[in-house]
Amino acid sequence: QAQLVESGGGLVQAGGSLRLSCAASGRTFGNLAMAWFRQAPGREREFVLAISSSASTTYSADFVKGRFAISRDNAKNTVYLQMNSLKPEDTAVYYCAAGPVTSTRANTYTSWGQGTQVTVSS
Repeated sequence: QAQLVESGGGLVQAGGSLRLSCAASGRTFGNLAMAWFRQAPGREREFVLAISSSASTTYSADFVKGRFAISRDNAKNTVYLQMNSLKPEDTAVYYCAAGPVTSTRANTYTSWGQGTQVTVSS
């Protein structure tokens, strides 16, 4: 399984932007689908965005509405989450995940990072 490490979280004002990164170890990154999920306090983990191994396919949650984008650099074993027009309700721990298929379902991903906190102040 891939080892995943997220970075880039922090505190930002509403309307601001952040870019999260997820670095993966191992030589199989280019064969893995990648995704971002998030979990706010007292809520279940929810899907944000996913990208196929070749970056030819992406899935996004409805709440993204063009504000967030996922990308990957297979040469760097890294996937990114660009978040723009952030809202206080985007406050959550954001998790990176890797798996064999591109999916919106958490149970299809076999490797998870430890998460990075994103806090959006109003």
